[in-house]
This record gives sequence, structure tokens and C-alpha cells, in this order.
Amino acid sequence: MINSMTGFARADLELESGTLLWEIRSVNHRYLEAGFRLPEGFRHIEPELRARVSETLKRGKVDASLHFHSTNNIATKLELNEALVGEIIKHGERIGALMDDDGKLSALGILRWPGVLREQPLDVENLLEPAAQLLATAINDLSESRANEGKRIYEMLEERLQQILEIVTIINTRMPEVLESSRARMRERATTLEQKFDPERLEQELLILAQKQDVAEELDRLTAHVAEIREILNSGEPSGRRLDFMMQELNREANTLGSKSADATTSKCAVDLKVLIEQMREQVQNVE
Repeated sequence: MINSMTGFARADLELESGTLLWEIRSVNHRYLEAGFRLPEGFRHIEPELRARVSETLKRGKVDASLHFHSTNNIATKLELNEALVGEIIKHGERIGALMDDDGKLSALGILRWPGVLREQPLDVENLLEPAAQLLATAINDLSESRANEGKRIYEMLEERLQQILEIVTIINTRMPEVLESSRARMRERATTLEQKFDPERLEQELLILAQKQDVAEELDRLTAHVAEIREILNSGEPSGRRLDFMMQELNREANTLGSKSADATTSKCAVDLKVLIEQMREQVQNVE
């Protein structure tokens, strides 16, 4: 089966110091491109996290965000910037003297100054390995999400492939009648000419016309392409690029079929083919 490049996963882990949370989104992309949003203190492990993503995913634009919500006990560990407090008091007294005021500041007033209270830097060393392991869990969930979407795409592609084969059958059945109708029209036109014509030359022209209108080769290639696409879909390997190439091949045969069309039914079948192929191509753009 195939995997989509579109998916979402969320994984969290409760620790004594707080909660780790990963959110990962992926969309289609030509290659694998992973981007990380990490809290301060986690950024130096980004290469390791990127390697873990590439072990599982082969294509897609992946955006991964790590959040850490500390517990109340951790959040209330604050440091008082005594040097800054001293400067505030000193300058307050100077301003008070200039204004003929005592210049006294309240404790709460000083606490409101930016930088007076500083939150102690979080010790993240004990969080690095849990964060990396939690990422692996999130990636597995993302892979499952992409696999479920891939199953839907697979079913859609298989349905369209079967419809292509049905159109091939219709044209194959129709072609003898189309060729004979073209030959009959050419003979009728020849007989209405006032000038004499060479029957042997007429047969040569009829043969050339039949060759121009013969689409047996295109129909055979369409059938072969369908078989190859089915083989790719069931290979179990990342196959988005190969499938995209096969869509181009299918479209080439459909265009040739339309250019050789000699009746309304064949023309309609060629148009229907192009519609099916375009529907498949849009879905293939999202296959890993």
C-alpha cells in the first residue's frame, strides 16, 4: 500500500517537572523537509531529532513543534535581581530630592519593574531524552495517519485504473466498426467523383487511413501502464515520483488517442480518459 504525505499527530508526556507536548503536521513536498520549533535549551538536539524523522519518513514537508509546560512548583522559582533593585532605589531617592519628595518606593512598586524578578533558567538536561523518545511516538502516530490517508488514495486510484481499462475495452470493441465506417465513407466519396480513379490507389489510401486511425498500440500501452501502476501501488515502497511519471505516460497515450479519433464515441472516450488521469494526477501529488 501507499502512504500519503499529509497527516497530523500529537503526543504528550507527563513528568514530575511538567508536560512535554509534540505537535507534528506534514504536507506534500518534493523532498523530505523537516522544520522544528523548540523551546530554549532544546535546540542543540535538533540534528538528532531531524535524524529520527528521516528514519521513518521519506518525503513531505514536516513541521514539528515541542512545548513544555512546567508545573506550578517549577514556575514559582523566581530570582530577585538585587543589583537592579538597588539601582531603582538609588535613582528613586535622587528623583525625590530633586522634586522635594522623600522618593520612597513601595516594595510592590519595585516588583513591577521589568527584570526585578527573573525566572530561574530551566534545567532541561533531564528532559532531552524523554523529548526525543516522545518524538518517536509522535512520528509513529503521524505515519499511521499518513497510511490511513494513503489507503483512501489507493482505493481512489484503483477505481480510476479500472475505469481506464473499461474505456480501453469500449474502444477496442468499437475500432473495427470505426475503421470500416471510414473505409465506406472514402469509397463513397471516390465513387461520386466525376474523374476516374485507380482502384489499387484507392486501396493504398484506405490502408494509409486505417494505419492513421489504428489505436491498437496506444490501447496496448494504456493496458500495460495500468498494470505497471498497480505493481507500483503494491510494492510497499515510497512511489510518489514513479506514479507521477506514470501519469505523464498515461496522459501522452490519451492525447494520441484523441488525435487519432475518427468518431464521436472514441473522442468522448479520450476526453473521459484525460479526466480520469487528471483526477489521479492530483491525488498522486500527495503520495510519499
